[in-house]
Amino acid sequence: MKKTLFAFLAAAVGAAGLATVDAAHARGDVVTMKEAVTPGTIIVRTQERRLYYVTGAGQAISYPVGVGKVGKQWSGTSYISGKYTHPAWSPPAEVRRDKPYLPHVIPGGSPGNPMGVAAMTLSGGEYAIHGTNQPNSIGHFVSYGCIRMYNEDIRDLYSRVSVGTRVVVE
Repeated sequence: MKKTLFAFLAAAVGAAGLATVDAAHARGDVVTMKEAVTPGTIIVRTQERRLYYVTGAGQAISYPVGVGKVGKQWSGTSYISGKYTHPAWSPPAEVRRDKPYLPHVIPGGSPGNPMGVAAMTLSGGEYAIHGTNQPNSIGHFVSYGCIRMYNEDIRDLYSRVSVGTRVVVE
């Protein structure tokens, strides 16, 4: 997704907050991590279609995700640059080229809004980790580079991370 999307998203975000989720009640599976990773780091393993939130030495919460389609995938290190609830969405130019029938703005809370209940933008403004109103897309190669989560999972992760959280996409 392009920078203009997130400039608009930041300006149009809804004021409603997400309920805080008790850290002891993870939506995802608690798993063992073999490698040493700093607690608080988010790791996205594209080929596994899983997101891992590292909670402590050797442990993480694992969530299923939808990831970029072939040719839309990326890898690298970033960080959470913004957190938004019920964001409006404006399709970037690449999406509009592929789907010219989309409106210029899809309001937050609309069933047709691909951002779901929350979005956490990544530095650089091109991509986000966000919810989805298409739960059947989770576990597949479906996006333009964003990381999609079930709405319930993005609520959980959103409550655990803050702006500045390190994100590694492999």
